[in-house]
Amino acid sequence: MRGLGAILMLHHVRPWVERAFAPPQNRLLEVTPECLDQALTLAAQAGYRFVGLDEIPSVLEAGRTEQPVLALTFDDGYRDNLEFALPVLRRHRASATVFITTGFADRSACLWWIDLENAVRNASSIRAQVGAETITAPAATPVEKVAAFELLYWKLRARPEAELRAVIANLRQEHGVDSRGAVERLCLDWDGVRQLAEDPLVTIGAHTLTHPMLRQHDTDFARREMAAARDAIQREIGRPVRHMAYPVGDKPSAGPREFRLARELGFRTAVTTRPGMLFPQHGAHLTALPRVSLNGLFQERAQLEALLSGIPFWLWNRGRLLNVD
Repeated sequence: MRGLGAILMLHHVRPWVERAFAPPQNRLLEVTPECLDQALTLAAQAGYRFVGLDEIPSVLEAGRTEQPVLALTFDDGYRDNLEFALPVLRRHRASATVFITTGFADRSACLWWIDLENAVRNASSIRAQVGAETITAPAATPVEKVAAFELLYWKLRARPEAELRAVIANLRQEHGVDSRGAVERLCLDWDGVRQLAEDPLVTIGAHTLTHPMLRQHDTDFARREMAAARDAIQREIGRPVRHMAYPVGDKPSAGPREFRLARELGFRTAVTTRPGMLFPQHGAHLTALPRVSLNGLFQERAQLEALLSGIPFWLWNRGRLLNVD
């Protein structure tokens, strides 16, 4: 069930700071350095060999490997990847690809899911127009805030992205959210990206200009987001960018059109957030690769061992090796 191995997906790696309001949808985007260290230790004990994404195509083409491979990836380009994740990678001599959203690095894009969290944090009650529905929710206590966040989050995820971003913009203004400040605090600037790129363990990949759900937009928009981000990163770091990750990366956010665009643009691999292990059949779908999410909701040893076994993804995919439609 492990197939040829897996591509791990992470976002934040940082010490956990206890806080009264921590919505699960954002909590899952962070793990502690200790969790990452334990996951890599368990992976090595389970026989995995750490590789970079550059090696994945040849492994898939060969269709076999003496040891299952494990490639690490980090989405968005957070400061803590440099401060907390890189030292763990060095201890394990594990390569990683960090996917950069250029709008985060140059401070022109927003972390809308963080803005939503901060709006709810600042509010005592929430009112928002989502489609034809007026949503109201109390948000005075931590429990109420979690419920309000979850209600809004899933209502907005079900709407067109343009509407989602418009509602978030209104909430930012109404509840005094410093969107740019959040990006500056959390995300690497270009100096930080270059510092990461200089480490021999790290490869920099592309994660679009503004972190859109590409499948919801027209083809020209999607192509520009993918190509222009790659070109900007190449200018900043002075080396080729061969890999990309689709923002959000689930089926409503990236599908066959995006997989084709990534191929046409010359990306060697492109990764989704669709869960799964790697199999020889993925060799024909290098721009639609699945990943295994290492996230804040599953940090216990037994949970990590289950993820590395591949069994949860066999069950999730109902025995299918490919999920590329």
